[in-house]
Amino acid sequence: MKRVQQGFTLIELMIVVAIIGILAAIAVPAYQDYVARSQVAAGLSEISGARTNYEVGVNEGRDNSYFNLANMGLTSPTERCTLTVNAPTNGAAANALQCQLRNSNPRVNGAQIRLGRDANGVWSCTVANRPTGWKDSYYPAGCTAGT
Repeated sequence: MKRVQQGFTLIELMIVVAIIGILAAIAVPAYQDYVARSQVAAGLSEISGARTNYEVGVNEGRDNSYFNLANMGLTSPTERCTLTVNAPTNGAAANALQCQLRNSNPRVNGAQIRLGRDANGVWSCTVANRPTGWKDSYYPAGCTAGT
């Protein structure tokens, strides 16, 4: 009489568990990096829209009282950022619009994403106060390290 195998042997199950463990060990850090990058990009997105209102204020020669969150169409804090608006001096502000990341991955939490404007109307993006664990891959496109 032949025995018909029913189910899996213990070694087969252990091999499957080991393979799943290896895949998870690779996937979890990659996912955490992806989440951190997306949180930084979300912070930049929150302040980018305010550039238009900021530019209007500069071009119309508005005084410093114009450059506030409400006139820029922003409210603070948001789920992801504590937002700041700084008035320009002679049309320039190195830190015109700022998002300090909050409620984020520890590798990016507290970083300050800053949009600056020079006197010629050219905008730049920097990231300052980067926490321990920050990776260069977290910088959004067009952003550089700031102080």
